[in-house]
Amino acid sequence: MSASAAPAAAGTARLVSPPGDAPVKSLFSYKKYWASRFGTAPFLPMSRAEMDALGWDSCDIIIVTGDAYVDHPSFGMAIIGRLLEAQGFRVGIIAQPDWQNPDAFKALGKPNLYFGITGGNMDSMVNRYTSDRRLRHNDSYTPGAEGGKRPDRSVIVYAQRCQQAYPDATIVLGGIESSLRRIAHFDYWSDKVRRSVLIDAKADILLYGNAERAVVEVSHRLAKGETPADMDDIRGVALSKKSVPDGFTEIPGDDIESADEGARQLKNERAVVRLPSFEQVQADSETYARASRILHRESNPGNARPLVQRHGDRELWVTPPPIPLSTPEMDAVYELPYARAPHPSYGDQKIPAWDMIKHSVTIMRGCFGGCTFCSITEHEGRVIQSRSAESILREVRALRRMDDFHGVISDVGGPTANMYKMRCKSDEIETSCRRLSCVHPGVCENLVTDHDPLIDVLQRVRSEKGIKKVFVASGVRYDLAERSPKFVKELAKHHTGGQLSVAPEHVDDDVLDKMKKPGAESYERFAEMFACASEEAGKDQHLVPYYISGHPGSTLHSMIALALYLKKRGIRPRQVQDFIPTPMSMATCMYYTGEDPFTRTPVYTAVDLRDKRKQKALLLYWDPQHHDLAREALIEAKRHDLIGSGAHCLVPPATGKGALSIHTKNAAARRNGPAPKGRLGKRGGGEDHRGVRR
Repeated sequence: MSASAAPAAAGTARLVSPPGDAPVKSLFSYKKYWASRFGTAPFLPMSRAEMDALGWDSCDIIIVTGDAYVDHPSFGMAIIGRLLEAQGFRVGIIAQPDWQNPDAFKALGKPNLYFGITGGNMDSMVNRYTSDRRLRHNDSYTPGAEGGKRPDRSVIVYAQRCQQAYPDATIVLGGIESSLRRIAHFDYWSDKVRRSVLIDAKADILLYGNAERAVVEVSHRLAKGETPADMDDIRGVALSKKSVPDGFTEIPGDDIESADEGARQLKNERAVVRLPSFEQVQADSETYARASRILHRESNPGNARPLVQRHGDRELWVTPPPIPLSTPEMDAVYELPYARAPHPSYGDQKIPAWDMIKHSVTIMRGCFGGCTFCSITEHEGRVIQSRSAESILREVRALRRMDDFHGVISDVGGPTANMYKMRCKSDEIETSCRRLSCVHPGVCENLVTDHDPLIDVLQRVRSEKGIKKVFVASGVRYDLAERSPKFVKELAKHHTGGQLSVAPEHVDDDVLDKMKKPGAESYERFAEMFACASEEAGKDQHLVPYYISGHPGSTLHSMIALALYLKKRGIRPRQVQDFIPTPMSMATCMYYTGEDPFTRTPVYTAVDLRDKRKQKALLLYWDPQHHDLAREALIEAKRHDLIGSGAHCLVPPATGKGALSIHTKNAAARRNGPAPKGRLGKRGGGEDHRGVRR
């Protein structure tokens, strides 16, 4: 049965066209390109010798990626490569090329259709730098975990080298790095607003989000002789144009409400929402916040309108998000003929990212949590796309054929494991909704939170022949899990290996609200349920909580409250993440502008690297390596009572030569030195969290 004809199962993404759209075309309904006669490659070729062995004189499409090539559906280049191969195209891979040498991009010759450029599974800047902008020395997506195998802003550099190698080649951008930089955006590493990556890379077209639909249609239309400029009707793409396409009426993006009212007045006319220009958002933080507000409101595939943003003398045209894949389409994508191994050219070299996921199974994608600091929703969307139980079981059987598989599945999950097959109870409600989160400030009454489909899948997987243990290692959304005692019992009894990772992130209500995370009470309820379920199962198990320091809204006082909360409960967190402002997220907008883009209220944010480190040191109050910074933070917050040897204290007093002078030094710094840097209200000004003018 084709994907377009398949009936929709409960809790699955369905092929539903928004009003006024053409019917959604199934991924596998296109007529195959003529090169399908060459059949399936054991691995997509990375050399001319491999092309010769396959009988190819050229590649139709060449994917350039910042990751090592692993032919497995957890790696983006493998999914896109195998999907295009299934469409009949000859696809080659250039993985982690020498970006300083254009000749490295000639390894497979000039592609007949285009170069597909991706930074890899991670944004290259997040991959290469820590939260305090220090260069990382290892890379989990590289053989031997060797660092330095990809350039900063890989997408731009790779596109430039491809253009140098073949000036007339078509360049198509994709992957998470391109997706999160599709419009003008704040760049943390350069501390400025940058243009759309499409403009900076001088590429022909950008595909954002989960781009299977777009990449298939773009490829077939290019093969028929169309140019990228003709493709402004494809969902999930960005193009640079001279003007807005004919037939569209502009709605000024001055505000959300005015845009909605403008759309109502237009009735049946086609509308496009104008974002403030690159020059405007670069010059004014309030305008940047307005652009962010509009972008996030126009993120539902069911009601989103095209966006247009001026960059100099060009118009950046961004079409609405792609329609999510149906369950049959998801099944077909994840069951393409992957070799399920790294390319043989890597020999025995270890690729950490591969070792981590090779015995895991992805069952869904997307997330409706809407956490403001997370890029999953911005990239994969809020609609959950789930595989069928039968498809999941077929992949489990494929795992059994791997030489190094010994019956233990490391993870059955996705971005959020227990959102499998969850969705809105009504297509009509879902396609008209503009909520940014289905679970904040509370779980929406229209959200179906049934865990039974997931429980059924887990039970069937662990019943498969040869399966000894099945873990759920993906993030578990505890505000959903607490609604299903049956799931918590199942999780504790069968799918936890002593420790279960969860992400409460903080305990301060104001900070959690800025994160769009549930209150600490929800975590406490889940923790109690999990502890009881573990005891009932006769197992000694613990939660491993993740926390974030330095998030917008987080002050030294809120971090001290968190540290005291942890100490009271005997928790010494090792999973600590200092907030990294990734492009396009709502939290990044707060970091840059000093205000919540939706409530328009001021938000304090620590931006000075030392201030950020002090917040992290408070989370690591138990680690002697962080005591000096933690003491400095406590003195600054006038919490000298928490420095000492008493049971209530967070850190011991300083010892040795610095013991006498530490208070004096900090007092002098407060009197004479620069004040701690933070943002509240307009960028670069405002008051701190105590209302003291800087």
